[in-house]
Amino acid sequence: MKVVLLENLRKLGSIGQVIVVKRGYARNFLIPQKKALFASDKNIKEVEKIKSDLSKKDQDKKRSAKEIAEKLKNKIFEIKKLVTENKELYGSVNPTEISKLLKEKENIDLSSSLIQPVNEIKSIGEFKVILNLHSEIESVIKIKVSPEEIIK
Repeated sequence: MKVVLLENLRKLGSIGQVIVVKRGYARNFLIPQKKALFASDKNIKEVEKIKSDLSKKDQDKKRSAKEIAEKLKNKIFEIKKLVTENKELYGSVNPTEISKLLKEKENIDLSSSLIQPVNEIKSIGEFKVILNLHSEIESVIKIKVSPEEIIK
């Protein structure tokens, strides 16, 4: 299915570009999230007209993403979790928990879908987490998992 992009997307394309994607991806993600429109002649002309506005919005998003990246640069966040005797967690630390932690500590509202742990966080220690702040900007933070209490 052909769609015209309304914002810059990593690995897909840039604003105003007409691309071919799978029908389900377009219908279930790109179009409802207002990241793309069906590639009809009318929509393509419309996007060409408002391309400069869309570029300005994208630049604003990029600027705020840079500010967040600078704010979070080389920071370590601590999470306390219940652990077993052999230092393994009950469950794991997921992106939703990391998102809540960022909101509490730094007042940064980041969707859990933009948070990517490098490895699964299922034990005590320090773990790298990648934050996809913008299609061109990534930030790396560390999550330190420490025991809240040991359960036998």
